Amino acid sequence: METVTELTKETKADEVQSFNEYKEVEKALQPYIESARTGDGKLSRSAFFDHAHILGSVGGTLYNQTADEFEAVVNEGGPSAEVQSCIAWIDISGPAAAAKVEFIDWAGLRFTDFFVLYKENGKWRISGKVYDSHANN
Repeated sequence: METVTELTKETKADEVQSFNEYKEVEKALQPYIESARTGDGKLSRSAFFDHAHILGSVGGTLYNQTADEFEAVVNEGGPSAEVQSCIAWIDISGPAAAAKVEFIDWAGLRFTDFFVLYKENGKWRISGKVYDSHANN
């Protein structure tokens, strides 16, 4: 039979691991978030799996893109030095995660991005993204 001390140690280790996973997902999102400020499409692309897909609309036009196509869009849009972002939430279950990131003043627009991430070989990467461009939709 396990003692209270043994159970507490296991629980604390689990809590630390769980907390660290949230930090790792945040870390995986940072290249994408930073690309909004810098306009660096290659940086944005580095956050995605090769198969990743992006879907959303701006000004009523639907964009259904690969991560490579989205890289070009970020490059074309250029830097948005005044952009602000906030990771609103992260949810994790084993090697799967979802996250919501809010942006304001990315190329003059407000965006809400929903990400699906997967942890492969110890590294979190974005598998897909859907977004809303708010009033410009």
